[in-house]
Amino acid sequence: MTDQDPSQALLAALSPPLDAEALQRLNELDPGGRHGLLPKVLRTFDGSTRRLLEQLVSARTTGDLEAQRMVAHTLKSSSMSVGALRLSQLCADAEQRLREQRSDGLQPLLDDLETECRQLLSTLQPLLPAA
Repeated sequence: MTDQDPSQALLAALSPPLDAEALQRLNELDPGGRHGLLPKVLRTFDGSTRRLLEQLVSARTTGDLEAQRMVAHTLKSSSMSVGALRLSQLCADAEQRLREQRSDGLQPLLDDLETECRQLLSTLQPLLPAA
């Protein structure tokens, strides 16, 4: 019988699309995966990202630029913490444009951000064990 860290399979399945180094740093906070920290963090990320994506879609529909900026800001940090580096960069770019009230290229950027969110969530969902 082996005493294998259950998080190792999750790490392997998620790298890519998530950054392997960021995932490893999270995994090191729970040596051996005994407390299931990595899956808990990823489930939390999944839930919050779904909620933020809904908020972004709604804010885009109503033209609420401040709400769009807040979503981009919040999602930027959480995506960086789990190693979703491309999503984090898209959020940083969108946040900056929204803060500066620059509309040039904003809509395609927000489209890319939404697409990246959806792709990441569809990859993540089947890999996460039930709570």
